[in-house]
Amino acid sequence: MAETNFPEEDQLDQSPAAHTEPDPALDPPAATVAVAQLQRERDDLQDRLLRKSAEFDNYRKRVEKERREHAEWAAADVLADVVAAVDDFDRALAVEAPPEAQSYRAGVELIHRQLGELLRKRGVTTIETAGTDFDPHIHQAVAYDEQPGAREGEVIGEMRKGYRLGERLLRPALVRVAKAS
Repeated sequence: MAETNFPEEDQLDQSPAAHTEPDPALDPPAATVAVAQLQRERDDLQDRLLRKSAEFDNYRKRVEKERREHAEWAAADVLADVVAAVDDFDRALAVEAPPEAQSYRAGVELIHRQLGELLRKRGVTTIETAGTDFDPHIHQAVAYDEQPGAREGEVIGEMRKGYRLGERLLRPALVRVAKAS
């Protein structure tokens, strides 16, 4: 059998010329390129982070706005029912009560005041109509009458009060409007 002579491990060529890959620590242009690439990646990731943060902030604001609007709509439905009850109390108080019913009238007045206060606390206001110009956004005309001294389109009477909840129309006012003679 023939003997093969392999070099021992410690006899292998250990010279720097034997390596084919450049060492970035020894090659300044390669290190600069690597640093520039890392900086670009960092800037890209930071930009993406800022964009995602802004998107999430916008999403959070949109959800909060939608939640507030939903709560306002729910409150508007309940307050519209309360307004209908206030109308009933207004009609009850418009009737003259006999002397023996004065204590009942006092109770009805108390409830009427409490409901009015509740509406004011929740931001409900009445729509002023007398002497104003007819506005189809807040008024609903139920009659057109000739009225001496009134101008065309002027509200001359209110059949039912109108209400707003903040800037939102809760219920239009039912009005009589002057027409040209």
